[in-house]
Amino acid sequence: MTSRIIKIFATVVTVLTAILAPAGAVAQSDALFSQYWALPSYYNPAAAGNSDSIKITAGAKMQWVGIPNAPVTFTGLADSPFKVFGKRIGAGIAFSQESIGLFSTINIGAQLAYKMKLLGGMLSIGVQVGLANQTFHGTEVFIPEGNDYHNSDDEAIPTNDIAGMAFDMAAGVFYTHRWFWASISSTHLLQPTMTLKSENSQSSEGQYEFQMGRALYFMAGSNIPIKNTLFEIQPSMMLRTDFFSFTGDITARVRFKKFLSGGIGYRWNDAVSIMVGGEYKNFFLGYCYDYPVSAISKASSGSHEVFLQYNVKLNLQDKNKNKHKSIRIM
Repeated sequence: MTSRIIKIFATVVTVLTAILAPAGAVAQSDALFSQYWALPSYYNPAAAGNSDSIKITAGAKMQWVGIPNAPVTFTGLADSPFKVFGKRIGAGIAFSQESIGLFSTINIGAQLAYKMKLLGGMLSIGVQVGLANQTFHGTEVFIPEGNDYHNSDDEAIPTNDIAGMAFDMAAGVFYTHRWFWASISSTHLLQPTMTLKSENSQSSEGQYEFQMGRALYFMAGSNIPIKNTLFEIQPSMMLRTDFFSFTGDITARVRFKKFLSGGIGYRWNDAVSIMVGGEYKNFFLGYCYDYPVSAISKASSGSHEVFLQYNVKLNLQDKNKNKHKSIRIM
């Protein structure tokens, strides 16, 4: 049985990697959250239902504060485990909205993940299907007089608000163990192409195309209790590529008494991060500040990121398991 599961895992990873070959110039469409470890289902639908809780998460990132029209991202995630015919399943919903320049992108998807035990841990195979919507605010285009590169009559620049929608898909595998977790996934698998046009457009004139680029993610982390103390060390990492560029995050966090946490992170050639968090009952609040280490530091004071998570514990044990009659009433 174990060898069969390993073959399934290897096949899924092979197929997922094989279909991710580069296919022309496309646009990046996923936000890079420094607190990626708290938002795994944003990058991998297989993370849905990985805990024994209903999880509801809301997050926001304001990137490169000080630069006009810099990226601003909002995300909402909800997932829960449940059982079907004794098999564990995870289901979730993922929503994100990002504004950058005159572009605005909305993604919404439904997630489903199948769980199976493997080598003392839990392997999850997940898929997300949904819609992607792209809007370009052409009414806000401003071309100064005397511009040497464009003029106000340039047909390549929309002057009306245009929008388009397309089917979107993501998939991945996620493995959790007592000591560590690891994940590989891809977003925008089909590289959806949206035809952007105004609401009143009836012909192909005045139509534009926008293609969302697929990306491959690898994430991993661990939770290491420090013996005879109330501290835990939580290292993690994330690698991302769209096959044209590459970036990587490495993070080191410390958690105290399952109440307070803090740490630092580094994104390759981009930023140094400082993050803090607090837990109270079913809530977790996290904040992160990114200080740019690239040339963009001359124009920006940094990036801010915050998320709030609410957890409701579930009992997924079999109802009649270990049920006994009292000898007093037998």
